[in-house]
Amino acid sequence: MKKVTGGLLAAALVLGAGTAVLANTNGPLSFEQMLPHMKSMHPDLSERQLQDMYNACHGANGEKTGQPSQTMMNRF
Repeated sequence: MKKVTGGLLAAALVLGAGTAVLANTNGPLSFEQMLPHMKSMHPDLSERQLQDMYNACHGANGEKTGQPSQTMMNRF
């Protein structure tokens, strides 16, 4: 029983680490890559409003800026 539990724990660790590495290799998505999805989620917003939303969440360079501020959450 200990071997089975140890094997399952090892498999979970390997799969978890592999997922984290895979998720980190592609880097952040650019605004152009996100635009089709953003348009489908927010069809009533203009492209400029979507750009502003993207910049508020990811910064001007597409990098995540950490936790969203309360001001940003109130804007959208």
